[in-house]
Amino acid sequence: MTTGPTGPRSAGRYLAWTLAVVVPLAFLGVFFALPVGTLVLRGFVHDGTLDLSGFADVFGRPRTWRIIGLTVGQATAATVVAVLLGIPGAYLLHRCDFRGRAALRAFVVVPFVLPTVVVGVAFRSVLSDSGPLGALGLDGTFVAIVAALVFFNYAVVVRTVGGFWAHLDPRTEQAARALGAPPWRAFLTVTLPALGPAIASAAAIVFLFCATAFGVVLVLGGTRYGTVETEIWVQTTQFLDLRAAAVLSVVQLVVVAGVLAAAGLARSQRERALQLGAADRTVHPVRLALRGPQRRAGDLLAVGVTGVVVVGLLALPLATVLVRSFHTPSGWGLGNYVNLGTTGGANTLSVTVWEAALTSLRIALDATVMAVVVGGLVALVVSRRPRAKGARRAVRLLDAVFMLPLGVSAVTVGFGFLVALHRPLGLDLDLRSSPVLIPIAQAVVATPLVVRTVLPVLRAIDTRLHEAAAVLGASPGRVVASVDWPIAARSLGLALGLAFAVSLGEFGATSFLARPERPTLPVVIFRLIGRPGADNLGMALAASVLLALMTAAVMALAERLRAGGAGDL
Repeated sequence: MTTGPTGPRSAGRYLAWTLAVVVPLAFLGVFFALPVGTLVLRGFVHDGTLDLSGFADVFGRPRTWRIIGLTVGQATAATVVAVLLGIPGAYLLHRCDFRGRAALRAFVVVPFVLPTVVVGVAFRSVLSDSGPLGALGLDGTFVAIVAALVFFNYAVVVRTVGGFWAHLDPRTEQAARALGAPPWRAFLTVTLPALGPAIASAAAIVFLFCATAFGVVLVLGGTRYGTVETEIWVQTTQFLDLRAAAVLSVVQLVVVAGVLAAAGLARSQRERALQLGAADRTVHPVRLALRGPQRRAGDLLAVGVTGVVVVGLLALPLATVLVRSFHTPSGWGLGNYVNLGTTGGANTLSVTVWEAALTSLRIALDATVMAVVVGGLVALVVSRRPRAKGARRAVRLLDAVFMLPLGVSAVTVGFGFLVALHRPLGLDLDLRSSPVLIPIAQAVVATPLVVRTVLPVLRAIDTRLHEAAAVLGASPGRVVASVDWPIAARSLGLALGLAFAVSLGEFGATSFLARPERPTLPVVIFRLIGRPGADNLGMALAASVLLALMTAAVMALAERLRAGGAGDL
């Protein structure tokens, strides 16, 4: 038996790596490229021929332009506000040192991992007539939607800009100050331009998230302030106009591709700047100075703005939902939580909330397993640094391909499943009513997050370890088990938690695919909100608290399983 480089061992190595590439590609091809591609073709092809009349028809409707205008307006306004509020937060939480900084940094991330339906319910609780800010009359308005989008994306700006700011060399600003420039001028002429790539990257990501927001807009604005994302859902479920929905999905794909390209360009500029500064020196945070001769006006401004944001924008909605979940038509008590064991007033639901929660947990578990297996294989392959130029290009292409689901909305994925999985690939099989589709759709959404969590850790492994293990006779499987796995396992806890939390709160694709007899918890909350009655609203609030606690518990456990900050988005 030959055991040399060209023998069975070499053949086994190539077979293992081939499977590691083919399995994820097959999953992405069948459950992402096929549905989305079919959706795109439906917008361009009619009765087997190229037909662009659908675009003329859809864009000839005044409703379409109103929807596009609202989408751009909401996303732009929320992005501008999130960046303006996030920059002081980034400075305070990443450039200053003070007691409680770690806890505050953890708290501002909480809204980002909350299910979108819960965020919508939280803001309706605050802004309704009986809420603490009901006197402002903002319930169901454009401002309410923008505020909720800022609530959801504030952490993106703080983490993105703050992470860059923490490594920014302060000596240039210090030199400007030494030459006589006042602090505000040194900031505007030196620091702010240096932060430009990070701010642009954060703004592009926030705009993308806002433009594709679904649950928040649907709960707070309904069809009055609908966006392209909600309009796809309306055209499909209410008007049964699949062609118009397909055209809108194509338009959204084009916009998303453009935003992703801009974000990628900004990210590359930021990475180059970080690489230039990394070898220079380590930047230590400065002690927060609010009193005495060391007091800085910039610190006071950052503390004031961040304090208002944390208390008024982040904490108030969450606290309001929690408090109001204990308020029943007969007074304060646990009645709303007791009602979670029922189907709501006038049998609004087909199952109890507890049964829906159990369904969500089962689906999230299945989706997490699929996302971690597929995402783990992708991260393992992409982390390699082959010597051949063609192989390196192939690795970069694979990395880019598996990021596509991150830029395509979940609504498009769910809608694509309905359109494409009737007799997929010519098979006499209708998968549209299969309960397996929901965890698969959620796994498609979660896989890029798993890749981005595990990949940085795998890339940090010295390739000489792989080469040394191979020289000593270790098989490819043994190299992965003895070199990659012990290190990658540090980030696996966070990857598991992210995938599970995303699946628990996923609403866009699930709203298309959930069967009436097996709804998930976000779907049940949305149905309760849409039905009149104080009992239904109370149940929706209690169910939102339950879903938020489940998500927070998963993320807290994931953070505890993560070792030493390994694996971060």
